[in-house]
Amino acid sequence: MAQTKNYRIETRSVHAGSSENLAGAVAPPIHLSTTFRRDPEGNLASDFIYGRSGNPDRTALERAIADLEGGAECVSFASGLAAVHSLLLTLSPGDLVLAPLDAYHGTVRLAKESLARWGLRTRFTDFLDPEDVTAGLDERPALVILETPSNPTLRITDIAAVAARCRAAGALIAVDNTWMTPVLQRPLALGADIVIHATTKYFGGHSDVTGGAVVLREGLELASRLRFVQTETGPVPSPFDAWLLRRGMRTLPVRIRAQSATAGKLAEFLSGHPRVVQTFYPGLASDPGHEVQTRQGDGYGAMLSFRALGGEDHAKGVLSRVKLFTRATSLGGVESLVEHRALVEGPDTKTPRDLIRVSVGLEHPDDLIADLDQALG
Repeated sequence: MAQTKNYRIETRSVHAGSSENLAGAVAPPIHLSTTFRRDPEGNLASDFIYGRSGNPDRTALERAIADLEGGAECVSFASGLAAVHSLLLTLSPGDLVLAPLDAYHGTVRLAKESLARWGLRTRFTDFLDPEDVTAGLDERPALVILETPSNPTLRITDIAAVAARCRAAGALIAVDNTWMTPVLQRPLALGADIVIHATTKYFGGHSDVTGGAVVLREGLELASRLRFVQTETGPVPSPFDAWLLRRGMRTLPVRIRAQSATAGKLAEFLSGHPRVVQTFYPGLASDPGHEVQTRQGDGYGAMLSFRALGGEDHAKGVLSRVKLFTRATSLGGVESLVEHRALVEGPDTKTPRDLIRVSVGLEHPDDLIADLDQALG
């Protein structure tokens, strides 16, 4: 198919990354070969040499993700955490990274327990506090990482405002866009340099494949270093994983919009429930991040969380009584999930012990509301 950049995101989700194949198959084939042929003179027959350094299915996936995010290039990985790790490995020992105060617990552990030994410095920053941002930028960071909405309390950071400050300070800014996807939020258009994804979540969309990706803006000279890390350390997705992710992306816009619409209904229900202390969802007009997210996005996402009246014991009781929701970690699939987030994050968590995190799937909203209503008691 021709270049898709002039089409809307629904069309690009279906066609981006597609290429002709010899059989003329509508569904793209999977290229399982680990190595690629040379001619009698030793020249490669294609752009591929070995499975770790490249594969047609991975190339198609990377082109599709870059297209949807409006980036110049995408580098894919075997998981979201592998994507973050590989991005950080493009830095040098002694470099400083600013990360969110409420960063994903896997990123926190990676920074504190692994890369700190290598010499990378991390400052955990409250990006909703202008003075804390100033203090962090005064330390001359090489990279700033934003997660918006945050996990699990869905705090919203003004991407454009922080990006402008980072640019003035000479720091690159990366935004984790896993929860919103390019359907609902496009950080590169708001001034970010890099976008990170756990493609496991909404891109895959069916809880059956793990992956990650880093997307770079036009003119950012980072691709060669990132591909060196990808090839030489080897955290690459398999051909089948890349194929599954590309297949999942074809329905991404319709899935996340439907899931987000249901999430909004659940949030309205929970915000008025007598057994709920607090509901976290930027689509609520009362939410502190509502105005910013309305301005910088095209929706509010399919994730929400709430605090149950009665503390941790009641929260655990709610989880024990759900019948339709599945008690499981992760998000972005077609099935709705709930989890006691503090239990998942471990003893050092700052998450309230009464907080329940919800990933909204594609079930009917009335059925999900009825299940939560009976579980709340």
